[in-house]
Amino acid sequence: MIPFLGDSGRRRNINLGGKTAASHASILDQAKTQRLERETQRRKYESAIKVQAWYRGRSEARRAKAQMQRDFDAGTSPHAGARYLALFGQEDEYRLNAWSLAVIKGGDAALFGPFTTGDAGSWQILLQRLALVLLRTVSRSPESPSALNYLKILDALLSVSTFKKALPFNGENLCLQITSYLLRHDFFRLIREGYLHVPPERKTAPFLPPWTALALSPLSTFSNPSDFANCLIQFLGHVLTVPLIPNRLPLPSVTYLAIHLPISRLDQLPLPEFLTSFPSLEWRAHLIANLSTFAYPRFSKVSGPVIQAYLSLISGLMETLPLGCFEIEKAKKADRWGAEEPDTDDDEIPVAVQVTSFELTPSIASLRLDQRTLNRLQAIQSPAHLQPLLAASSKHPSTRIALCNFILNLCDLMPSKRNNVLGSMAATGSGGLIREIYRGWVRVAPLGKDESTRTWNPQLTPSWVTLLILTELFNHILLTMGDDEFFASAAPNATGARNPLTLDEVVAFSRQLLNVVFALFTELDQRGLQQQGIRGLRMTWEMIRERGTQCLQAIHSRDSRRPFVPTDHWLRTGEMDLKTFVEAALCVAEEDDLVAGARTLTKRQLALLSPRLGILNNIPFAIPFDTRVSIFRRFVANDQAKHPTDPFDRRASRTRVSVRRGKIAQDGFDHLADADLKGEVQISFIDQFGNEEAGIDGGGVFKEFLTSLSKEVFDSDRGLWLETGQRELYPNPHSYATEPHSLNWFRFVGRILGKALYEGILVDIAFAPFFLAKWLKKQSFLDDLASLDPELYRGLIHLKHDPNPEALSLDFTVTLEELGVARTIDLIPDGSNIPVTRQNRLQYIYLVSNFHLNKKIRLQCEAFFDGLASMVDPKWLRMFNQQELQLLVSGANSPIDIDDLRENTQYGGVYDDDEETIRLFWKVLKSFDQDQCRALLRFVTSCSRPPLLGFKELYPKFCIRDSSNDESRLPTSSTCVNLLKLPRYKSEAILRQKILQAVTSGAGFDLS
Repeated sequence: MIPFLGDSGRRRNINLGGKTAASHASILDQAKTQRLERETQRRKYESAIKVQAWYRGRSEARRAKAQMQRDFDAGTSPHAGARYLALFGQEDEYRLNAWSLAVIKGGDAALFGPFTTGDAGSWQILLQRLALVLLRTVSRSPESPSALNYLKILDALLSVSTFKKALPFNGENLCLQITSYLLRHDFFRLIREGYLHVPPERKTAPFLPPWTALALSPLSTFSNPSDFANCLIQFLGHVLTVPLIPNRLPLPSVTYLAIHLPISRLDQLPLPEFLTSFPSLEWRAHLIANLSTFAYPRFSKVSGPVIQAYLSLISGLMETLPLGCFEIEKAKKADRWGAEEPDTDDDEIPVAVQVTSFELTPSIASLRLDQRTLNRLQAIQSPAHLQPLLAASSKHPSTRIALCNFILNLCDLMPSKRNNVLGSMAATGSGGLIREIYRGWVRVAPLGKDESTRTWNPQLTPSWVTLLILTELFNHILLTMGDDEFFASAAPNATGARNPLTLDEVVAFSRQLLNVVFALFTELDQRGLQQQGIRGLRMTWEMIRERGTQCLQAIHSRDSRRPFVPTDHWLRTGEMDLKTFVEAALCVAEEDDLVAGARTLTKRQLALLSPRLGILNNIPFAIPFDTRVSIFRRFVANDQAKHPTDPFDRRASRTRVSVRRGKIAQDGFDHLADADLKGEVQISFIDQFGNEEAGIDGGGVFKEFLTSLSKEVFDSDRGLWLETGQRELYPNPHSYATEPHSLNWFRFVGRILGKALYEGILVDIAFAPFFLAKWLKKQSFLDDLASLDPELYRGLIHLKHDPNPEALSLDFTVTLEELGVARTIDLIPDGSNIPVTRQNRLQYIYLVSNFHLNKKIRLQCEAFFDGLASMVDPKWLRMFNQQELQLLVSGANSPIDIDDLRENTQYGGVYDDDEETIRLFWKVLKSFDQDQCRALLRFVTSCSRPPLLGFKELYPKFCIRDSSNDESRLPTSSTCVNLLKLPRYKSEAILRQKILQAVTSGAGFDLS
């Protein structure tokens, strides 16, 4: 069929009315509108059905509820309305109370009678629901008049003994099912809410005793380990986290809770699961406070696994709490030299002033804890808690690791109580715990053994924990242990010795610790492990390294004062190229530039330099002394390179000073007190006639000036310095030495000595060890007093061990005599009226030592160190101990190496190494003994000791020049330029005689 000739269904519709046909879009919109209208109608219809159903349901419910109320009111037995109360009991407390009164009146038959009928199953379901209704009602209104009635019913429903008595055959099982139902419906959370609804001040509330008994009931219901563990988790997590629970309960309830708390089953607690179940840090803190309060009286009666579980639980809770969160630590005070000064007016022994392992900021705000909770937490470190715990741990050695972990975490949370905690541990068994940890754990551990490969293997965690706690304990006892007690352990019949380790054990332990610390410095930065740590401990590897370093420094300090370790004991040179340390000195010298970003190092360079700098700054004694002296000289050389000079006219950059021969000290003070001593200083000597002396200025004239000046200013007759019995110098403590003019002199002397160190000029002066210790930012205490006043030291040692110190009639004062006038000074306020007793004698000993060693010379030392620091950076000197500092100042008291001297000697005039007189000179010098060699060296250089790094470091060089042909003349010298003027002797005997006569008769300086 042709489309346009037939089939009207396909004919085109023609609109003759003149209107436009509807568009396709409008047709779609119309269809969509119709569909939405149909959807709206459908929803209205469904909603109407739901509303009608809800209305009919509510109407039916109201009808059913009304009917059940009528049935309840008309009931003749207590269980007649139980179904109603199970559904609506929380809304109808009137009928709930009436039912409870009827049940109490009806006794056990009212509760348990239906179990003997055919409705036992439904009655059990109703009782479970009713128990939950009662529990929720009491937790919401614990002080309501009906609460005690509800608690009586709940006590019966959760009592296995009551069920077994009423239903001997299946009563226990029924009680277990009801208890399990309540646990699934937040039984312990509701218990917690009940406690929190009553403030701690209302501990006399009548509901508290039965409520506490109810809280403990489920813990005695379950015999299955997994069910009990789940119950214990909920109890500890909800009930023992209630703030101040011991303060909320009357005393009988506290006693009941302490007795029935299942401490002996703590080992059944699944610790990892439990530790992840706390909603806040405050809950953890409250659990620590409450559990420790109830647990410690029972430590002596529980097994080792329980002690270990307790320690692991408390430690696990502590690990997540902020450091120092239970206290606020005050910031430390530093003096101008950088040393931490104790408050000399304090009347307590500031033992912690020697511990610099932590710096805290106020963190108590991070935990919202009541002051009473804080006090309870502080009690954890008290002897009442620690001593039973330590005794129980001694009985069960398997708990040692957990105990060490607990102590380390406790010290982190309570750093101000750190000394109390460590002191309690160190005193256990008169140091027996330290011996046990060392001999049983640390000594046999692989850590720090020379032949072992150091590793961060997690399996070594127990070894790390015991090493750390031994480090903490031994460092602690060293703070309060005198040398008399430390070395007393070496005596076979020593009595009263406090050193728990023998000296051989100290030597072995210090070597093991040195290996560990050295490895931590060399490996941490390269491995990127600084902020990581040991699993189970909150300390990072960096913190562990710091603790080990502190203990190592304390042992080394003891060895520095009185050596007891073998030669080269402290050195660790086999694992590192010493040349890199000298190269690292350049980086240290440019530290300021590095911080300022003026020099950029690659990560590889930093990784290489960082461990070396760490060793240099913290355990420098692991590096040979000669290497450290080279580094010190490198520091000075780099500092000198930074000093501004005129490259075109060096003379213009010099400081020119004229000094009179008889007034060297005064003229030096007048002209150089404020001069730039880091630059070149040109000295001109003025003789007694006012004429300028002719001298050889190659740096030697200044050396002569410096040597002469040092002899004058350090002369004890001038009043600034005094000598000990060993002729060692220390600042004069006389009051006139603290006057401004005297302090300016001390500052000037410090600058002069700093200049000598800066230029490498040896000064033949010996300082007292306790004074040298102050250069290293160390405070002096009793053991240093032996070098100042041996008699006073012996007296204080006697007082320390005297069984009856009261018989000495001492008080807290000292007596000073100046210019024939004696005056008494109180060591503490009203000290003259406070007698020295057995309890406070350590405080007295500390205060007396501190007064004589620190307080009397504090201002003098500050002035001296100000001057010294203006020339030599203090951190450069901290690479050395006291004895090494003395060597740096005055040279080594070692044998003079004649071959080294000959190799570094220069000649002038007609002399050379092959000249006949020179050959005789060296032959004669070879025959001298060391005293004669030292006398010759002093004669030529003004110092009898050789340079630290050999004669190649002597400046100016040792030089020999001919003076005349007259063999009757004595040799002379110009010490300013280290020049020996030697006549041309032809006879070995005459040369020997003349040299010995010159060096022993005082003949000497010659300007010609």
